[in-house]
Amino acid sequence: QVQLGESGGGLVQAGGPLRLSCAASGRTFSDYCMGWFRRPPGKEREFVATINWNGGSTKHADSVKGRFTISRDNAKNTVYLQMNNLKLEDTAVYYCAAGSYSRRPDLYDYWGQGTQVTVSS
Repeated sequence: QVQLGESGGGLVQAGGPLRLSCAASGRTFSDYCMGWFRRPPGKEREFVATINWNGGSTKHADSVKGRFTISRDNAKNTVYLQMNNLKLEDTAVYYCAAGSYSRRPDLYDYWGQGTQVTVSS
């Protein structure tokens, strides 16, 4: 059992940066691979990035590669998503998830409540 809480969302201009955080509680954080997903308005949830238990391996969606970076700090029980050069199409609710090193959302066991990211022109 693990509980996840996202923070850091908000309104940002296109081209700007934003960093999302996901704090975990309930059990040993380092036991879990972690991921970030997002749901754009009117769209299905889609993969953003994932990271293995110690941060040594990552995967990023082609749409965000080179702009977004997932990282984790197990001592702080936190996973991050650094977003740079934001585009209008990045507007979405962003979700933190735990339990898989995968692009498939159905393979994750735990989910946060989501945080809204809105990119303006």
